[in-house]
Amino acid sequence: MKISLITPAGKQSRSGNRITANRWVRIFRELGHQILGHSEKLGPTPDIMVAIHAWRSHEEIRVFSEQNPSRPLIVLLAGTDIYSFQASHPSETHDSMARATALVCLHDLVAKSIPARFRKKLHVIHQSAKPFLSPRAPAKRRFEVCVVGHLRDEKDSLRAATAARRIPKDSRLHIVHLGKSHNPEWKIKALQEADENPRFEWRGEVPNWAVRRQYQRSHAMVISSKMEGGANVVSEAITCGLPILASNIDGNIGLLGPNYDGYFKLGDENDLAELLWRAESDAKFLAQLTLQIKEKQNLFKPEAEKASWDKLLKTLS
Repeated sequence: MKISLITPAGKQSRSGNRITANRWVRIFRELGHQILGHSEKLGPTPDIMVAIHAWRSHEEIRVFSEQNPSRPLIVLLAGTDIYSFQASHPSETHDSMARATALVCLHDLVAKSIPARFRKKLHVIHQSAKPFLSPRAPAKRRFEVCVVGHLRDEKDSLRAATAARRIPKDSRLHIVHLGKSHNPEWKIKALQEADENPRFEWRGEVPNWAVRRQYQRSHAMVISSKMEGGANVVSEAITCGLPILASNIDGNIGLLGPNYDGYFKLGDENDLAELLWRAESDAKFLAQLTLQIKEKQNLFKPEAEKASWDKLLKTLS
């Protein structure tokens, strides 16, 4: 088929939406489909449109739906669609969901957060990550914990840094944050935190190879987000076999499972500090988290994501 893939993220962006779009382009081509353009603008009339983000791509979704009412339309529900824009912009967000032939989501708990009338359209497709070619080799002189993601409100980005201030003095904890600031205010806060907190280091935006190298030398990763549609960094960490300390939100629980032992209360730096110290000081606990992570790896293999897309596209062709 000829597929038009729409995303609000620019071609040079390293946002989750752009990472997702680039990976899907590869998958669709490997499945034998033709991509007519995976940017903001529609090109020649496609056989099917895949739109990332119900609210941000609403206009493209509306135009395609009205001009091609008999052609399939797939809409990915982003985390902000599910947990923010349904409330702040319900008309556009729900209109996109209504126009979609199929809705795609990235974790197992999305169904409970969308209107019941749309649930029969919903398909869970887990984001995959490229396998790591060498085993993890965690840092030896300090207990490194990485945070990967842009500095922004939705990510509660400095929660790990502030939690690190509450760790016992004899801890070897060092927080390494990779990701650019969403705005000047976040840059100021990150620089100030790095200046005042010897356990925190902000490296800004780095290429993906540097992120993957940091996964391999880390002892754990923190994802402290307030909302997530199914974070790609979780897929990458799981693929690496890296223990994850995660805020107890649906977007994390929907990937890691309800019985995972590495959750902390959202926004609670004391709870996170206790979890960080336990991960550092209790080898059995860290090993248990590692085992639980490795048990999830099959869900995030590239061939699993490719098979899920092949199945969905064949049902719509």
